[in-house]
This record gives sequence, structure tokens and C-alpha cells, in this order.
Amino acid sequence: MGAWQPGPGIIEFPDGRRVRGRGLSKPIDSSQEPELGVYLLGQRPSEANWPTLWIPWRDFGLPKSTEQAIELLQEAHRRAATQRVEIACNGGTGRTGTALSIMAILSGVPAEDAVKWVREHYRKRAVETLWQKRWVRTSAAALPL
Repeated sequence: MGAWQPGPGIIEFPDGRRVRGRGLSKPIDSSQEPELGVYLLGQRPSEANWPTLWIPWRDFGLPKSTEQAIELLQEAHRRAATQRVEIACNGGTGRTGTALSIMAILSGVPAEDAVKWVREHYRKRAVETLWQKRWVRTSAAALPL
């Protein structure tokens, strides 16, 4: 199906990939379904009409496994080159912003600027906690750049 068209929640990274960030608590237009959903939740997400990846991640916290989170976000980044990928948690701000910050680094944003970049291009309050902000910086060291 291809890339997302510009619109609400769509973030375009410096490498041209577009990803949709959103909160699962808000309904989506069925004509705008993703081709891959990456869900950052404390428990397994509900079934969807598209392929999904689950990163166990409690609200206001960090992923249960940094290694798994990085691996799945790298997969999402790779697939975003040709598919509509969405990254989502319940509210679409903290965990989603944190994951988008990792994807921004994969797209060429310097690690020290990733949170600021996501706040400017996605949501002003993205990455809600100090721990999430630190996790972005420390996890950047594990990324192949």
C-alpha cells in the first residue's frame, strides 16, 4: 500500500520515512489502517486487522526488555521505508514519543537531539518522564548507525 500521506499523527523523519504515532484510546479512520502496528503496552494488545508487534511496556515506565524494544523498533524503521507503520500506546505521548525518538536516531537525528526533535515534529509533551528521556540516550549506544 505504501507510505502515509501527511496528516494528524504522521511524523516524517529526516530520511523520508513516515510513521504514524497515536493513542489507542482514539478511533482511527478505517481507510487509514496501518500495514504494521507496533504497540507499547503493559499487556498484549487486542487483535487487529493488520500485522502487529508488541513491546511490553508499562505506562510511564520503560520497556520490559531494552534489547527486544530496540530490535522491534529497528524492524519498524526498516519496514517504514515501504509500508505504513504506526507506533502506539494508550495515550500516544510518553511511550510513543520515546519509541519515535529511537526511530528518529535511526533516521539520522543525533541521539542528544532526538527527544527535542520528536517534541517539535510530533507532540510537545512527547517522552513524559526523565527515565524515558535517559533511556533514549542510553539505548542509542546499541543502535547501528
